[in-house]
This record gives sequence, C-alpha cells and structure tokens, in this order.
Amino acid sequence: MLIVTTTIACLLSLFFVRLTFNVINLRRKLKVSLGTGGHDSLERAIRAHGNFAEYVPMSLLLLACLEFNSAPGLLVWALGIALLAGRVVHAIGINAPSKGASMNRVRGMVVTLSTLMALAFCNLGWMVYQLSA
Repeated sequence: MLIVTTTIACLLSLFFVRLTFNVINLRRKLKVSLGTGGHDSLERAIRAHGNFAEYVPMSLLLLACLEFNSAPGLLVWALGIALLAGRVVHAIGINAPSKGASMNRVRGMVVTLSTLMALAFCNLGWMVYQLSA
C-alpha cells in the first residue's frame, strides 16, 4: 500500500483545486472567459495552476515508485513533504504582485526541482542497491 504517496497526492490534489478556484474566481470577477484579458493577477493565477500541473505528476510518479520499491519511509516522507512545500511556496510567490520573480517563487521552484532531481536519483540509487543486494 502506498500510504505516503496517497497522503501527499491527496493534499496536492486539494491544493490543485484551490488553485483552480483562484483562476475561476478571477475570471468571473474580471469578466474574462479566455486568456488573461491583460490582467496581471489572472495571468499569475493561470501560471500558478499550470506550473503545478506541469511538475506534480512526474514528481508523484517518482514518489510512488520510490515507496513501491520499499525505500526507507523517512526518505519517502521527507521528499513528499518537500514537494508539497515547494509547490505551496511557489504558488504563494507567483501570486504575489511584484516586479520580476519574487523570492518565494524562486524558493518554491528550487525546492520543487531539487525534490524532482532527488526523487530521480534516489529511485536510481535504490534500484541499483536492491539489484546488487
């Protein structure tokens, strides 16, 4: 049973729905059915939602692989929590009005990409370890 992946996936799904409603609410408020209508706030909400959709699926797949292959639970939890934290911090940062990239946006992406790379390397390393044992 993939307890860690299921827990993290559920939390990420709830956050994804929140990001979706941010876009929907802004579209209604700004009366924009398609595109951004030139509204910076809507563009930020759309990109927060899109960026989430771009990075989370592969990360969850790798998290599930790591857990399924019986990697240490603490490692799986740590990487799952890091992924969740990175996505939340990025969404906060991208939705904050600023000129250029906000520090939270950058931090969120650094954590997300570091977690994605760690998941890839941990899966490869764990596989080699298991095959050589």
